[in-house]
Amino acid sequence: MRECGMLLPVASLPSKYGIGAFSKEAYEFIDILKKAGQHYWQILPLGPTGYGDSPYQSFSAFAGNPYFIDLDRLIEEGLLTAEECEACDFGDNQRDIDYGKIYVNRFPLLKTAYVRWMDQGNSVEEAINSLRAETAEYCFYMAVKNHYEGKSWILWDEDIRLRKPEAVERYSRELADEIGFYAFLQMKFEEQWIKLKAYANEAGIRIIGDIPIYVAFDSADSWFHPELFQFDENCQPIAVAGCPPDGFSATGQLWGNPLYRWDYHRSTGYEWWIRRMEYSFQLYDVVRVDHFRGFDEYYSIPAGNETAVDGTWKKGPGIDFFDCVESALGKLDIIAEDLGFLTPTVLKLVNDTGFPGMKVLEFAFDSREESDYLPHNYTRNCVVYTGTHDNNTISGWYDDLSPEDRQLSIDYINNAQTPREDIHWDFVRLALSSVAELAVIPVQDYLGLGAEARINEPSTLGKNWRWRLLDGEITDELAVKCRKMAKLYGRSR
Repeated sequence: MRECGMLLPVASLPSKYGIGAFSKEAYEFIDILKKAGQHYWQILPLGPTGYGDSPYQSFSAFAGNPYFIDLDRLIEEGLLTAEECEACDFGDNQRDIDYGKIYVNRFPLLKTAYVRWMDQGNSVEEAINSLRAETAEYCFYMAVKNHYEGKSWILWDEDIRLRKPEAVERYSRELADEIGFYAFLQMKFEEQWIKLKAYANEAGIRIIGDIPIYVAFDSADSWFHPELFQFDENCQPIAVAGCPPDGFSATGQLWGNPLYRWDYHRSTGYEWWIRRMEYSFQLYDVVRVDHFRGFDEYYSIPAGNETAVDGTWKKGPGIDFFDCVESALGKLDIIAEDLGFLTPTVLKLVNDTGFPGMKVLEFAFDSREESDYLPHNYTRNCVVYTGTHDNNTISGWYDDLSPEDRQLSIDYINNAQTPREDIHWDFVRLALSSVAELAVIPVQDYLGLGAEARINEPSTLGKNWRWRLLDGEITDELAVKCRKMAKLYGRSR
């Protein structure tokens, strides 16, 4: 079945309070997707973010971002007032997320809501008991982290850093209110997301979520479960994750995430990973597994190195991992993020799982060599994108092409007469007309926006994850055009 969808992070939705949320604008976007003949809404990871604001560096693999809680819903529940929300400075640029202002102003508001929720006769135990055990671990982690003024767990006092029972008991007692606050936030996050997802599903829209292969070092996952990772006896990483030099970076990408002890995971039947997958499929209908090749081979960089140049490839768990997950949870709808240089063993793993891989048109037009990303090389079992959250917009990418690569794209699409302001439609059309069973187009590419609308530029800090859609920017006329094009290529509902 041929289908299509749009890619838009939740954070990029318009809203009154500085960042996209599970607000009325999210429901309106689902209505737009339905009007546009789409079947999928692809988002980025929903986890709570830290330094750098990357959704791929979360404080927990089992928790949700409090930024996405709809404040208007809390107003309706009598936990906040409109005046309190409107008095906060969340930034005045509707196109840009000011994370600094949101961090400073949103949490005091949410704390007010928590106090009023408690005043209504609710209890900390009620909130905690509504959560998964791993989500409750996150709540405890954040309470202790705040006690230590935001420092990572490796810098805490030794007794609690090593989670000695008497220290855990003492902090649990002394920080009970702060733990309850984070449990309240997770409870509200889950309530609101489940309702939004149900609305999407009722409209015929499935949610494609994103699961990073790695967790952050500064996370509840690595603090509570050091046995899962390649740590020394002092819980310091022996090696960290990244990827070698490539087209994004001449020195590679030093992500710094802890690497898994795959031998230990195998000995447990991948118990932790199965719980993680189960949680992900409670949030999403389809899961895109980021950095899929890491399950075949992972890039290991000695801890302390300043670049990723001197890393080496190590063997991952392979097909055994996916066999165990399927045995526990059944057949799952997974998209394998298999971008970049792929060895024969990676290609075999993707093929053995049967998961669709990814094709990105921005990788296709290299005049120096034939490319697997050119649509005539596709098979049906794949998902095609004009670009991803890590790429420039298709319009910005086109402007940056070398003359030779641009000519190749002109020859391939036969679009020499297309006005420059309409060039994005040629690439949208190319994706939709391909044999790929699913085509996902970033919203920016339907709008024809330039490089200023890019979501993320890997290996950079300070300017990423900030772009926002403007209210009303996707017009009825544009939605109808999207629907007509989807129908033309057999992808409309």
